[in-house]
Amino acid sequence: MISDRVEHPGTFSIRDPLQMVWELEGETLIAVPSSKKVKPATIFSVPCTDPDISNEKGSPIFLGVKEDLCLFCAEIEGRPTLQLKKESIMKLYEEKKAQKSFLFLRGIEGSTSTFQSVACLGWFIATSSQVGQPVTLTNDRGKTYNTNFYFSSL
Repeated sequence: MISDRVEHPGTFSIRDPLQMVWELEGETLIAVPSSKKVKPATIFSVPCTDPDISNEKGSPIFLGVKEDLCLFCAEIEGRPTLQLKKESIMKLYEEKKAQKSFLFLRGIEGSTSTFQSVACLGWFIATSSQVGQPVTLTNDRGKTYNTNFYFSSL
């Protein structure tokens, strides 16, 4: 159990190695090239305090694009899919038993981070190299999708 209580989520910027940032378009996160015209989504993050969640593959965290709109992994037609779901990130943080579908393992690889779904182990948050595609999940690291991100505190 973490003794230091978090009062507010941490805020972060995120971009992939191609300098694509996440932008909230309606209820969808899309990856677009960083520019003055783009308003990148602020990423909110809090740690998971559930002692039953293993941290051997990374630090378990919750991610959101607003304090009440969180990243969520759901199986749709048998395939893990990244979605945004209305949920308070602080409510997720305060729950004794973590909701695994909202939980990601943050791994550190050099100066970048990876985000693996706890509900769908082996599936990572990813962006396409094509502009304007939704932020998604992939189990095919390093091929078609970028799974490493620069995750910087704001």
